[in-house]
Amino acid sequence: MIKLLLPMLWLCSFPFLVYANDYPPYVSLDDLPNAVKYLPPPPASSSQKFFYDWSQYEWGKSMRETPRGEQAKSDATLDVARIAAVYSEAMGVEISAKKTPALYELIGRTIDTAINATRKAKRHYLRIRPYAQFHEPSLVPKDEAHHNPLYSYPSGHTAVGWAVALILVEIYPEAQDAILARGFEYGQSRVIAGYHYQSDVDAGRLVGSAAVARLHADPEFTAALTKAKQELRKK
Repeated sequence: MIKLLLPMLWLCSFPFLVYANDYPPYVSLDDLPNAVKYLPPPPASSSQKFFYDWSQYEWGKSMRETPRGEQAKSDATLDVARIAAVYSEAMGVEISAKKTPALYELIGRTIDTAINATRKAKRHYLRIRPYAQFHEPSLVPKDEAHHNPLYSYPSGHTAVGWAVALILVEIYPEAQDAILARGFEYGQSRVIAGYHYQSDVDAGRLVGSAAVARLHADPEFTAALTKAKQELRKK
């Protein structure tokens, strides 16, 4: 009975544990592509692919006491203000609720949409996070209690970072290389932090891409995208 109740409790509490966001998603959970249907399962612990996951986990730990580790620690914060700051630097343009309200809202709603796109696969595969599997501290110990009930595959942070990067490239192609490089780094930060295996991050990028493809079929999103483009051009 306890084993049956725990997943039910997790499903009920999932949206409220980590991702505080005032912006609703553009596309509902049920209308998003189901990652269980198009992603392979995470690597089995006895497979060669898992050995690569483990080697990347060890690489991540080696980066923690470096400037790259500090960046990974900052990237652990997943909210619209942090994502806006990440890509403001890459674009050389300030994104904020005050200066670019349409773009800021677009990012906020994309965050929740991309997170939703990972939920069904997380619930299906229930993959334990690396730091928990190896009984080692993560780079961000204060977040562990929140993340323990939330599973590892695919990476929600990565799906968000990559989805936002793809949308920003469409809005501001002049900075496309810097935007995509920062989007890639944002996902790799989760490996460095010990919260995700490399395969979680790789899958997160696919989920983020699928979410963006689906967003382009949503009229409310496409209207918001056009508005954000116009707003940024005026700046």
